[in-house]
Amino acid sequence: MAVSKVAHLPIKNKILASLSTTEYQRLIPHLEPVHLKFKQVLYEAGEPITHVYFLNHAIASLVSNQEDGSSVESGLVSNDGMVGLPVIWGGRSTTTSAFVQVPNSGMRMKADVLIAEFNRGGELQRLLLRYTQALFTQVTQTAACNRLHTIEERLARWLLLISDRMQSDTFSLTQEFLAQMLGCRRSGVTVAAGTLSRAGIISYKRGNINILNRDDLEDTSCECYSIIKNEYARLLETQS
Repeated sequence: MAVSKVAHLPIKNKILASLSTTEYQRLIPHLEPVHLKFKQVLYEAGEPITHVYFLNHAIASLVSNQEDGSSVESGLVSNDGMVGLPVIWGGRSTTTSAFVQVPNSGMRMKADVLIAEFNRGGELQRLLLRYTQALFTQVTQTAACNRLHTIEERLARWLLLISDRMQSDTFSLTQEFLAQMLGCRRSGVTVAAGTLSRAGIISYKRGNINILNRDDLEDTSCECYSIIKNEYARLLETQS
């Protein structure tokens, strides 16, 4: 896509949208609009990260894979951030993999370009460092949540995070996928989803989830949801 067309696309990613016009204009020649497909791998564990992704309304999962084939989600990335943070930390690869959970669009940039821009200092560096802290909070809180809280609480927390990022109360997620993300057995998701359904908090039929009572879902969730939500707001929505 020509640079002139990129310049006229609406900025949906919050990090890019927070940049001044001058800073964003300098990035435009290096940004490539992409459509991200369901389960598309954005980077593999242990492999060099060649591109970073500023997501729009797509959602990517950061996943830890084990030798026995099991996996668990450690973090979510949407239009509040960027996929590929390890490149600015100097590692260029990481032990997790990233794949698309909810398809949509985004902007792709070569990792080398982002590193050069980050090393300039200024707005982009400041925003990415704040985002790093926010994501670190999400990852560490998720680890604590998976160890300390019930499946019902964890499922409620996860559905709220997905709903916030999709800006919708309706989405499609299979029980198998939910079990993978929550690090539990599929039967555990069945029981937890059934409990929330019978309470009238969600409806869940053939992989389609609809949040019916958000207030009750927030009451069901552990404190991890509000901790993550408040920290993202503090670090990314307030630019002082």
